[in-house]
Amino acid sequence: MDPVSEWIADRDNKIPVGNWGRQFFDFLTANFEWFFDSIADGLTAVLDGVADLLLLLPPVLVVALIAAFAWWLKKSWKLALGVALGLLFIINQDLWKETIETLVLVVAAATCSMAIGVPIGIYAAHNERVYKVMLPILDLMQTLPTFVYLIPILILFGLGVAPGLIVTVIFAMPAPIRLTYLGITSVPKPMIEAGQSFGATRSQLLWKVELPAALPTIMAGLTQCIMLSLSMVVIAALIGANGLGKPVVRALNTVNIPLGLEAGLAIVILAIILDRVARIGQGKAK
Repeated sequence: MDPVSEWIADRDNKIPVGNWGRQFFDFLTANFEWFFDSIADGLTAVLDGVADLLLLLPPVLVVALIAAFAWWLKKSWKLALGVALGLLFIINQDLWKETIETLVLVVAAATCSMAIGVPIGIYAAHNERVYKVMLPILDLMQTLPTFVYLIPILILFGLGVAPGLIVTVIFAMPAPIRLTYLGITSVPKPMIEAGQSFGATRSQLLWKVELPAALPTIMAGLTQCIMLSLSMVVIAALIGANGLGKPVVRALNTVNIPLGLEAGLAIVILAIILDRVARIGQGKAK
């Protein structure tokens, strides 16, 4: 190694980024632990409450309601039958409780990601400087290994379903931001000029011209958001969240091939159902 490289790599010249980060999180936990604990307790109460409420209902009734919802969206008895058969298979594999917990977590994460991401994407589409500032942040959120930001999340929120939800939202939120930005900026200028010529205000242009034109792209962002949220099931299980990720982790630790296959197949079935339902909404929006 040349002298310059040795000087750069010398421990005495090392920039203490890790120590700065530890001091920052020590400060947060020492002064705002009550705040993070209240958020974690609130999220846990809501998510566990919704899951417990769904588990109180007979599984067959819940399957019938989901299948009926799918039929209402698409008016396809084949889709409704496929949804029903997939969920009945999950019940047969004795993974219904874990599936409901996963479904609640994924829907909550996708809802939060869309609720935060869509307004940010709209704002960025109307302010190019904001989007240029956000771009490296979005790249960081999508490329940073999940286990890296698990550490500060665990320090602040502890183990449980709450940090699982927060990590999933962080991981999934860039998709709706990017696709909302793309949808709004792709609206044909003649449409906007026509609205302006009729005297439409900025809010009227947004609600009556831009959003309807960009809705298919925004709904594609919802589909991506759901799939990204579902891909975090196993990671969420590693930090204490319940759901289908727990049997997968348990099967990995004990080399239990049958349990791993059953839980993995249940995740695949749930992913297909959620994808079809989200795509139904996308198709209907068009």
